[in-house]
Amino acid sequence: MQRSDFGDSFVWGTATAAYQIEGAVSEGGRGPSIWDTFTRKPGAILGGDNGDIADDHYHRVGEDVALLADLGINAYRFSISWPRIQPDGTGPGNRTGLGFYRDLAEQLLAHSITPWVTLYHWDLPQALEDKGGWLKRETAYRFADYSAIVAEELGDIVTNWITLNEPWCSTFLGYASGVHAPGRQVATQSAHAAHHLLLGHGLAVPRIRGAAPEARVGITLNLYSVNPASDSEADRDAARRIDGLSNRFFLDPLFKGTYPTDVIADLDQVDWFTSTTTSTDLDTITAPIDFLGINYYSRHTVAGDSVVSKASAFPGSESVQFIETDAPQTQMGWEIHPDGLIDVLTMAHEKAPQLPLYVTENGSAYEDIVTADGTINDEARTDYLYKHIEACKNAIEREIPLAGYFVWSFIDNFEWAMGYSRRFGIVFVDYATQARTPKRSALWYAGFLGGRLSSG
Repeated sequence: MQRSDFGDSFVWGTATAAYQIEGAVSEGGRGPSIWDTFTRKPGAILGGDNGDIADDHYHRVGEDVALLADLGINAYRFSISWPRIQPDGTGPGNRTGLGFYRDLAEQLLAHSITPWVTLYHWDLPQALEDKGGWLKRETAYRFADYSAIVAEELGDIVTNWITLNEPWCSTFLGYASGVHAPGRQVATQSAHAAHHLLLGHGLAVPRIRGAAPEARVGITLNLYSVNPASDSEADRDAARRIDGLSNRFFLDPLFKGTYPTDVIADLDQVDWFTSTTTSTDLDTITAPIDFLGINYYSRHTVAGDSVVSKASAFPGSESVQFIETDAPQTQMGWEIHPDGLIDVLTMAHEKAPQLPLYVTENGSAYEDIVTADGTINDEARTDYLYKHIEACKNAIEREIPLAGYFVWSFIDNFEWAMGYSRRFGIVFVDYATQARTPKRSALWYAGFLGGRLSSG
């Protein structure tokens, strides 16, 4: 397998998110986000960690961009911190915050790296959460305003825009299970947040294009290949439920203009969706987009008839069991199934056959060990990346319009509820010194791409 197998136009990149790497949470006029608040909640984050410093990327942009250039990538996906632009989620854009991202984008372009901007990677301004957050319709309109501000500032140098990252996580981890910020547990009412997130996406699309006429606009979903543990009716129904909440609940409104009726029934939210989600809303959500981003890490094998969990990330389907197979696992406990990537690419292509697809995140966490000579021989991560890139090649051979691949993540970072206990980066970060060291996986990726980093 070689880079040339994918064609000259294929996008090769890596990705990060603002709260996970930037630090400087009180600098440059930035206001608090829901993650600043959530990390102060006792027991919310493993080890009591927070993103106050993280990778100190805010002060190390030049060093990090130089590392990105050495990898040989042609694209870098990063997110904008909403509270760095609008400290309370409303009003004019903060010039210091906008200037930070403009400088980052300009440095990337100077190294022939195309910036890919994600507008929302989970860091809602706390002031908006105080007013109800994504459970309130008004937040969708505030997101559209914010998107327009950023597009007006960066639209002359940024072409590729992603509105939302993984609205499933924002919805069900944030408002159902409560393991992510804002840490609320409102059971099936969490589905209201999903609608408002998608509405915010639909409202933002024309605002971005109005401010940046050359913009290519898309959205990123975390999709799963879902398989029943057996052919029993209970297991097949479990697969229907999890596929519904993970995949169809987001794909169908985006591309069909409807919510799946079975999922709404599972959630016991028929009355709310009937009275609230007007045809105008659905027309807005189906605003034409230019590409679909897909984040893929693992697949689900499920069975029915389990003990009910009180605060599940799958509200209305708490009785579903997630079954371990004999597949190897990453440190996150996620099974490694490269074939599942082909499954979700196929699924997305069938839902939106006209759209180019991009794998906007794919990667793995392992307990990296720094050897005496300072190297990190993360062979398992290197193998994981190779096999998933190979799956991308197989998908293209099946005539799926896959146009790019981004490794998650560029550097080790704050891994949400897991704090700093999990490392996804292909570049190691010593959090005590902030020293960056490319791991063996980074050297392999650079070798594959023809970058300047030596593979040794």
